[in-house]
Amino acid sequence: MRPKKPFSTGKPTFVIFIALLLASAIGPTQAQAQKFKVLHTFHGANGAFPITQLTRDGAGNLYGTTSEGGTGVCKDEKYGCGTVFKLNKTGKQVWLHSFHHSGGQQPMAGLLRDAAGNLYGTMVYGGESGSSCGCCGCGVAYKLDKTGKETVLYRFKGGTADGMWPEALLIRDSAGNLYGTAIQGDQYQEGTAFKLDKAGKETILFTFDFIDGGEPFPGVISDSAGNLYGTTSVGGSCGDGTVFELDTTGKETVLHDFCGADGAIPSSVLIWDDAGNLYGTTQAGGSSDVCDGGCGAVFELSPVSGGNWTEKVLYSFCSVSGCADGLDPLSGPLARDAAGNLYGTTIFGGVSSACNGSCGVVFKLGPSGRETVLHNFTGGADGGLPWAGLTMDSAGNLYGAAEEGGDLKCNPPYGCGTVFEITP
Repeated sequence: MRPKKPFSTGKPTFVIFIALLLASAIGPTQAQAQKFKVLHTFHGANGAFPITQLTRDGAGNLYGTTSEGGTGVCKDEKYGCGTVFKLNKTGKQVWLHSFHHSGGQQPMAGLLRDAAGNLYGTMVYGGESGSSCGCCGCGVAYKLDKTGKETVLYRFKGGTADGMWPEALLIRDSAGNLYGTAIQGDQYQEGTAFKLDKAGKETILFTFDFIDGGEPFPGVISDSAGNLYGTTSVGGSCGDGTVFELDTTGKETVLHDFCGADGAIPSSVLIWDDAGNLYGTTQAGGSSDVCDGGCGAVFELSPVSGGNWTEKVLYSFCSVSGCADGLDPLSGPLARDAAGNLYGTTIFGGVSSACNGSCGVVFKLGPSGRETVLHNFTGGADGGLPWAGLTMDSAGNLYGAAEEGGDLKCNPPYGCGTVFEITP
């Protein structure tokens, strides 16, 4: 059983691989990284199917979640409710927290870490049950202290006055308030942006209605003034998703409507550069015609005079034969170095013959738009199907997780995933 993004629409599926061998183009550099290292392998009881970005502290410890696995008991999950883990810099597990249904299940977003070492996150299911939430609950926001002890901060209720199924990487302001998004909920059922104060009181900041975007999967980032920026995976003028700004009064402005050739289904967390430009990925869209609806893209959004923004496609995937350059950059975020290079993953594509012919890649995108593949996953001991983006340390080393591969006796024949390090 594989974890699944519960409500993403229009995502490319494995059937497209029949057509991949027909693609041909002059492509980017295919350079396997010389220093790829598996730091940790999941076996089920210690977690299964890591699909989120990792968080790193100053000592080099890594923190993350697995969407299933662990020892908790929950509904409709064979492999457990999911976990939060801490690894030391060599990949050894320091501690593990296993979720139970009442405390939430299936964490499909990464972790926010504060200065005291507390971790904050969301889970898609668990918490409240009932007619609005279905069998498995509407999800929760939670806190773990530095020893791994959990406190549920908020249980989402669904219905017309709340959100449901949060899949968001949270952010925190100087007053301790948390901000995030929920995939669905409230009157239009297209998702919400919310605020949680330190006492656990929720405030709905904005309700999406598809016209201004819908299904805001990944969460938001903020600027110095407290304005929030994020993506919706559907909706907007073309129905292919949006980039939005939400000011401190709750007013939403659509900064960009995706319409296919410029990207479609954006579901990655955004990142800033020092000039105020935003970067992200889209699951579909772009200029490649190999996939129905496009194979995904990397984009830049830049502010221009008059309060407007302009979008530029930096790279379209499946620009080489067989999608050896990658296919379907899923949830991000990208990492960016001081030279302006961008680093990320695609869940499919590459040159492996395993994983139905497409195990995913780690890529580097230079300022000129030239792509280099740093690692082709094989679906074996190194892992396969990297959902999320990468974390970079001060030396430029990259850390990430692959959903499958590793111990192929766990969830045979696919494996339960790995944590890896790459020195580009």
